[in-house]
Amino acid sequence: MQSASKLSNTCRSAAGKPFLSHLTLSNVFGSLKVKTIEPSHPQLHPLFNKNYHHTLTTTTRTMATNTEAATPTTVTDPKLVKLRELLASAESGTGVDALIVPSEDPHMSEYPPECDARRSFISNFDGSAGTAVITAAAAALWTDGRYFLQAETQLGPDWTLMKAGTAKVPEIHEWLIFTLPENARVGIDPTCHTIEAAEKLAKQLAATGRSLVPLTSNPVDTVWGSARPAAPKAPLRVHALKWAGQTVAEKLEAARKEMAAAGVGALAVTMLDEVAWLMNLRGGDVAYNPVFLSYALVTTDSATLFVDSDKIGDEVASHLAEAGIVVKPYEEAFNEVKNLASQGVRIWMDPAKVSFAMKTVAIESAAANRKREENGTAKIKSDKIVLEKPSPVTAAKAVKNEAELKGLHEAHARDGVALVKFFTWLDKTISSGKTLTECQIDEELTARRAAQAGFIELSFPTIAGANSNGAIIHYRPLPESCSTVDNTTLLLLDSGGQYDCGTTDITRTMHMGTPTQHQCIAFTAVLKGHIGLDVAIWPEGTPGCALDTLARTALWRLGLNYRHGTGHGVGAALNVHEGPQSISARFWNTTPLLPNMVCSNEPGYYEDGAFGVRIENLFVIVPAKTEHKFAGEYYTCDRLTVCPLQKKMIVKKDLTPDEISWVDQYHEHVYKVLAPRLEAEGCAEELEWLKNATSPL
Repeated sequence: MQSASKLSNTCRSAAGKPFLSHLTLSNVFGSLKVKTIEPSHPQLHPLFNKNYHHTLTTTTRTMATNTEAATPTTVTDPKLVKLRELLASAESGTGVDALIVPSEDPHMSEYPPECDARRSFISNFDGSAGTAVITAAAAALWTDGRYFLQAETQLGPDWTLMKAGTAKVPEIHEWLIFTLPENARVGIDPTCHTIEAAEKLAKQLAATGRSLVPLTSNPVDTVWGSARPAAPKAPLRVHALKWAGQTVAEKLEAARKEMAAAGVGALAVTMLDEVAWLMNLRGGDVAYNPVFLSYALVTTDSATLFVDSDKIGDEVASHLAEAGIVVKPYEEAFNEVKNLASQGVRIWMDPAKVSFAMKTVAIESAAANRKREENGTAKIKSDKIVLEKPSPVTAAKAVKNEAELKGLHEAHARDGVALVKFFTWLDKTISSGKTLTECQIDEELTARRAAQAGFIELSFPTIAGANSNGAIIHYRPLPESCSTVDNTTLLLLDSGGQYDCGTTDITRTMHMGTPTQHQCIAFTAVLKGHIGLDVAIWPEGTPGCALDTLARTALWRLGLNYRHGTGHGVGAALNVHEGPQSISARFWNTTPLLPNMVCSNEPGYYEDGAFGVRIENLFVIVPAKTEHKFAGEYYTCDRLTVCPLQKKMIVKKDLTPDEISWVDQYHEHVYKVLAPRLEAEGCAEELEWLKNATSPL
């Protein structure tokens, strides 16, 4: 699955008042230098199918060359009408000229809980990535290439789709500067924007005489009203030490060593998966992600978990007590930051993950004690109260320990058994002349996974895309509109599971009958790219962006490409997307690919209105066996995913001897892992299917 920024009741103090006063931006931003960001202009690759309709082609609602095209003549969406009324009177009547509504919640979640899905509510676009911007005359939504087709379908006539990253489409700040007059005020909810994002935007706007206004309440919540879902209250569960590999005490000790080296007295942990990992807990507040609404603050001698106590049962309470964790209400997190800052305790905040609101609270609290600063008795100056640096929890979580890796291998073996049983059923059903729907395929695959030991839930909504739906990169079948699958169908199936021991994510593309030569050529080019990355060897310190071209080269030779990253990090019984590592053309992510990191390898090709192809395996980074070790260690991939590739989609003559050998060796490995499990269950039919599916090319 491809990866590619409110003030809610949960962010208010116990007194019910907003925790954030009107912000003094000079206190927070200081003297910042202006940096202009140029829009990207990617090279367009010609496609070998003359009927292919490139998604850069503008539609009646797609931004192309003139931002004035975003202005609707008649507004039909009552939500926008109400929101614009609120913007005019925001901030005690002074108003704002625009509002930015990102995807993220106060924890910068890729997938927020329903109560925080504001961008989805206001725009009707429910993809995982996108930012809405509303002015008095326009409503625009920026999203990436994974969601162009979906956004065109879901956005109403009042909205303009901005195809981010394509030629002639401005970035958000450029569009705001072009659209709004000087002295215009741009509102944001500071709890839903990172420190990094808010400060960057403030600089960009200030350079042209416009200002960023952090709001003390979120107008989208007012529009939503009583229809807004309640905050989730799913119970917590302990993540077994067998699969966690480290106790909470051991994780805290490691964090404190990093804190001491950095010279801070506290560490703010705000990402939900990082809190869950640190506390060896899992939850169910966000669908498909085993996390829970929470914050954690670690000091030199204490650790506090801020969470709704109703979610804590006896086992979890005992687990936390044993680790010495203090539990406080979720709403108290910002007050605790305020108290620490007022005492002169320097707090470590990751600028790419912690909200601008949290930094502001710390700085304003420290600045309130200015007299102590002036007379020289303050422990630390207010502008130094926050250390902005990547969180040590992020790196610790990304590099899996031996127990986590063992759990991931076990999860993939269980997943592989479920997939073999599913594909045996699917082939048998279609070959008998029956027709299925995409939703039936989704339901059957989910049932096969659910029958496996330790299954908890899916790791994301299953993408079962038949024919042209496969070209919608993050397509989701719905009962009222899903397509049928028969022996003429090319099916793209991207799915995954959450097990007690680990997380899976796999994509397979298969034809239910006889594929066309064109489809096979595309599939084989994608496969060659997948193999190219899988067999890569690279020196230590290499970031993922340096490997991205390996997965694209075979496609480029045909004049083809895909608009999503090649690989993302994956959690250990946690979120299916995690950082900091990635494999993509995003050259600014310079995170090195380190041993025991887990990543996906998923090149693809998508032909609008026709079909999609994607091949995805997960792998763990391991030391490579090289004759020499010039300037350090070298690394390579060790596959986790065990599931056959459909051989009839492969054009064998287009593969090199080494690539043919790779396919055969991979299938031999798949059979070796899965056959004993199927034999133990007495699955003769499934074992025969597996034997045929993994026979040599």
